[in-house]
Amino acid sequence: MFPWRLAGHDQRMKTLCLAVLLAVATGTPAVAADARALDLDRIGDLTLVAARAEVVVYKGQRALHLRSRLGHEADDDSMLAIIPHSDFKDGTIELDVAGAPIPEVPNARGFIGVAFRVQAHRDSFECLYIRPTNARCDDQQRRNHSVQYTCGPSHSWRRLRTESPETYEAYSDMEPGVWTHLKVEVAGTKARFYVNRAPQPALVVNDLKLGDTRGAIALWSHTFTNGYFANLIVK
Repeated sequence: MFPWRLAGHDQRMKTLCLAVLLAVATGTPAVAADARALDLDRIGDLTLVAARAEVVVYKGQRALHLRSRLGHEADDDSMLAIIPHSDFKDGTIELDVAGAPIPEVPNARGFIGVAFRVQAHRDSFECLYIRPTNARCDDQQRRNHSVQYTCGPSHSWRRLRTESPETYEAYSDMEPGVWTHLKVEVAGTKARFYVNRAPQPALVVNDLKLGDTRGAIALWSHTFTNGYFANLIVK
């Protein structure tokens, strides 16, 4: 059976690790006794949506590289790499990401993050992500849009920004193409989003739009992004 599995009741904490990316290829021991590593020879078990995936070494880290299967001709949309057999309701998701815009699209921002409670039809999910190119630009409005919550497909960032300005996005410092640590804490209809191991969340969402539900976990980035992922831990 594929090693990714979130089993047991919600009150039992299970930890999985995507040592993409580390453990299997390098022989490094798992980081915890109950950790599970994604076998690099079996990344084909990921369910890919609008994406291609490959294992690379990026800035000294073994990582999963996610990019559009259509290149710069892709639509403005989400890419997903859904973790097989994952079943997430409440808990904590941590991972390292590095996202940068593809050069063919001048206004791209390098969106990258994590999707959770992904539904069976795959276009419905909660998502928290970063916009790395916004964080250090000279436009203060753009800086304020460095981290974002969305819920596909019903609540795009455009809709949320129009209907509830400043509620679902905020500022956090980061750089494009640089490894950035993300942590998401989910409980019921609430989520807290931490960037680069900050003690306080950069963004607090009190009304997750899918409600108190469950679903799969996915690595997420935008079709105009070169996205890299490593060290996914769910507990």
